[in-house]
Amino acid sequence: MNKVKIKFLGAAGTVTGSKYLIETEEASLMIDCGMFQGLKELRERNWEPLPIDVSKVDYVLLTHGHLDHVGFLPRLLKEGFKGDIIGTAPTLAVAEIVLKDSGKIHEEDAKRAKEEGFSKHDNPEPFYTVKEAEETLEFFKSTDLDQWLDLSEHIKARFRYNGHIIGATFIELDIYGKRFVFSGDIGRTDDLLLDNPQRPQKADYLFIETTYGNRLHPKEVLDAYFEEVIIDALHNRGNIVIPSFAIERLQVLMYLLWKFQKEDKIPDISIYVDSPMGNNVIRVFESFPEWHKLPMGEFMQMLKNVNIVTSYKETWETIDTKKPKIIIAGSGMVTGGRVLTYLKQMIDEPETIVMLVGYQAEGTRGRQLLEGAKEIKFFGKYYPVNAKVESIHSLSAHADQGELLHWLSDLKEEPTNIFLVHGEPTAADAFRVKLQDVYHWKSHIPKLYEEIELFL
Repeated sequence: MNKVKIKFLGAAGTVTGSKYLIETEEASLMIDCGMFQGLKELRERNWEPLPIDVSKVDYVLLTHGHLDHVGFLPRLLKEGFKGDIIGTAPTLAVAEIVLKDSGKIHEEDAKRAKEEGFSKHDNPEPFYTVKEAEETLEFFKSTDLDQWLDLSEHIKARFRYNGHIIGATFIELDIYGKRFVFSGDIGRTDDLLLDNPQRPQKADYLFIETTYGNRLHPKEVLDAYFEEVIIDALHNRGNIVIPSFAIERLQVLMYLLWKFQKEDKIPDISIYVDSPMGNNVIRVFESFPEWHKLPMGEFMQMLKNVNIVTSYKETWETIDTKKPKIIIAGSGMVTGGRVLTYLKQMIDEPETIVMLVGYQAEGTRGRQLLEGAKEIKFFGKYYPVNAKVESIHSLSAHADQGELLHWLSDLKEEPTNIFLVHGEPTAADAFRVKLQDVYHWKSHIPKLYEEIELFL
């Protein structure tokens, strides 16, 4: 019998901080290595050393490049990791952008906290620096889709297309003849920019995300919705501020607005894109055209339709422009980035419309706005929320409950064990019940730092 130990180091009982450790006698590997976001108690866990011997981890396999899946990598190196970090080429390109941007934000936040005195530490340190992020890139190794990669004598891995964002995959591991499947974040069917996710045919041990395990995305008529919101902004001489995830959602928004304006479905309004990271991700779309379905001719037309903000000086010029406008700025959950500068100036104005277009994790400012907060805190100060807050659920990059069930529909046999991860407790439990009702499969919702031993 061969023993395999699984340790849930993140995204267990929560939707953030994805990290799963698989230990065998032959090799130890980690699936994803993300930062915790949202609730303060979760964010504080980022600063705690991992409860494992990091120096013994041989590989990190990345499902995709989002911060909650890659953002802990520089800290992993500080704790002694010296192995390979493996992902698809676009995933590594996105991860490079995300880590450098994150390092810059950590440095800026530490500097601001010291200057403005809202940290409890006398000399606040960044979680990691740009230099530490850049050092992480030396361990990156790319792999192709659908090709088995030998990691040891009895362990191999394969990366398969999964939609969600450019480069994203689910990961299949064969360990001692048994198939372990890690879903990563599963994309939507009929996505505007990406192909439909592939589906696993076999899974002895399945680890599946449950971000939207308790809901179905509404079928919104987006052109009519945008028309109504834009007319409202034009009539009131106000601004539409869209906090956006820099990867995928920003590009989808740019495409939709260009398409609707081209077809005269929405009124003409100036669009500003202020996301340094998002601008870099646009170049990833240019570099990997085979990973998305937007023709490059349309892609270039779309870019001409927006005003790309490239400096902090231009951010303030955009704010000072009095005409109504749409501002798309990072970050999607209002946890940092340029959108904070806009909201600090505009969120107290009744004419402002804040449009949320993706998942808002517990403890984030985006979640607070979604739930009707009357004031919001930026850098130690509270600002009244007089703006109108709107939300579009159909633009989420995550599969909903029905799409999660469909993703499992090609499995020929019931997995030996199913672990429900990457979901808040209510979402995970709702999916547990639905899985039982639809497939008659039992599943387990692991707790953070829970350890499970398997004998194969």
